[in-house]
Amino acid sequence: MTDFPVLVGVTGGLGSGKSTVCRILAGLGCAIFEADSVARQLQVTDPGIIKGIEGLFGKGVYHRSADGSLSVDRSMIAGKVFSDRVLLEKLNRLIHPAVYQAFQKAVDEARRKGTAILVKEAAILFESGGDKDLDVIIVVTADRELRIQRALQRGSVSREDVIRRINAQWPQEKLVERADYVIDNSGTLDHLVARTHQVYNLIAMRGRC
Repeated sequence: MTDFPVLVGVTGGLGSGKSTVCRILAGLGCAIFEADSVARQLQVTDPGIIKGIEGLFGKGVYHRSADGSLSVDRSMIAGKVFSDRVLLEKLNRLIHPAVYQAFQKAVDEARRKGTAILVKEAAILFESGGDKDLDVIIVVTADRELRIQRALQRGSVSREDVIRRINAQWPQEKLVERADYVIDNSGTLDHLVARTHQVYNLIAMRGRC
């Protein structure tokens, strides 16, 4: 029998629908580690990361509210890193080792709880080295124009900004080459749910081998 938990990575480009896939997997009983959410939290809680971000973007990137809570100007950071690959790589090198350590803690907790499947959701799973030690990789895909429209519906960014962010990520075809399973999210929600259930069943069977 495979040691529990089975460690599953879920990734996909902007607007692909990887978060929706992870919500479906959570409903099937999988534990979810949201790497991007953890990274955002570390940017306002980890002193070393805060200092590093100020070194990259200037002290003005942070703001403290009246109640003392710290916030970071993510729009300013995004505007710079998605047009400067070197700066983006520096930011990733600063943050992702800490995200990896947080994931290891999540793995330890999942083992203590007897969790069968732990899913790591990450937008830049391969680029950050976050695929290390994972048992299974799922890549969520969708037609490029559909991904652009979904991203535009989520916020106030321009079409040009969305395209710049997509181009800063690995091409979808490159992600697919490294996938164990591909879930296409170009169709209906029912289709997505059915395909996600199918992949879940295959992974669950793997865990029982």
